[in-house]
Amino acid sequence: MSKTWLITGVSSGFGLEMTKQLLEKGDTVVGTVRNDRNVKELMNNYPDTFFRKFLDMTDTKAVQALVQKVFDKLGKIDVVVSNAGYGLFGAAEELTDDEVDKILNTDLVGSIYLIRAVLPYLRKQGFGRIIQISSYGGQVAFAGNSMYHAAKWGIEGFVESVAQEMAPFNVGMTIVEPGGARTEFRYGSAQVANLMTEYNGNPAHAFLSMLDKNNGLAVGDPTKMVRRMIESVEVTPAPLRLMLGSQALNDTIKVLEKRIAAFEAQRELAASTDIVE
Repeated sequence: MSKTWLITGVSSGFGLEMTKQLLEKGDTVVGTVRNDRNVKELMNNYPDTFFRKFLDMTDTKAVQALVQKVFDKLGKIDVVVSNAGYGLFGAAEELTDDEVDKILNTDLVGSIYLIRAVLPYLRKQGFGRIIQISSYGGQVAFAGNSMYHAAKWGIEGFVESVAQEMAPFNVGMTIVEPGGARTEFRYGSAQVANLMTEYNGNPAHAFLSMLDKNNGLAVGDPTKMVRRMIESVEVTPAPLRLMLGSQALNDTIKVLEKRIAAFEAQRELAASTDIVE
């Protein structure tokens, strides 16, 4: 059976690829954009199943109003995909206050408000799936990417908590953690701080090599990644996390193994702070 999807940020990257795949298979998509230059063809080709909506994720009242309008018009939404976001590169000291506020309001706060806005509707209809696009950067941290990690680590904690709250209402939640992919996220929409010479040669500027296409493209195939995201909706119970990309998975496992080992080494220290009756 066809499904109805609400997806934020469909003008590029995973959002655009997901919208294309869903429309091709006969689903209905309400997709948000800040401008529609990349989705005009979809609007023309799928006038009955693709509905473009303008939305700035930093405008929390607009996010809430859009959700209400969508549910009022369509009656139900099967899947909500919180996808809108971008990357910000630079050492923490190099970032301006405005840059910090913008990425947190877009990648973290905007996602939180979107999910909170849809919860009452999904709860009342008794079913639904929420997909939060995160990153393996929600588990692993690299120098020069502090605020992006702050947003992703934050949204992952939020979703993991809310997933427990919504499970009794038959609403599943999945955190998607892709590795590097050949999308505009890395090679087009990525924003770079005003770099300081003091950090030249520092790990904080290692990202410059990653953003240079001449050094090789990311191994992740956006088409395949999106296909796996769509397929996850049919998995019951909903997978809490979906890691996409072998390099991302391997790097994450290595980091988590080191983290566990560090915690294990603190067993005696941790126990020493307990009250002994």
